[in-house]
Amino acid sequence: MIRTLALFAVTAVAEIVGCYLPYLWLRKSGPAWLLLPAALSLAAFVFLLTLHPTAAGRAYAAYGGVYISVAMLWLWGVEGVSLTRWDVAGVAVALIGVGIIVGGAWRS
Repeated sequence: MIRTLALFAVTAVAEIVGCYLPYLWLRKSGPAWLLLPAALSLAAFVFLLTLHPTAAGRAYAAYGGVYISVAMLWLWGVEGVSLTRWDVAGVAVALIGVGIIVGGAWRS
């Protein structure tokens, strides 16, 4: 389960980087060359999704909860925005959902 969660986390970082760099270019007047690493990051994201060891729909559903967690860490660590108790509660609920999906898939 730890390996699966780590793979989800790496996948989420690839997706966030792939979306954040164009955001910097479009909204923060960043240089256009940011689009190249963004495209590479999104390609890595798509590849990483294929490595998940369960049916695609289940993997995407469980991944969504991990994505929420990584996105909140990104908000705090990269963007410097303090998390609220509601952010933390939402992450906890999402991770409980991930645990139910991943744990249940292992028992099937």
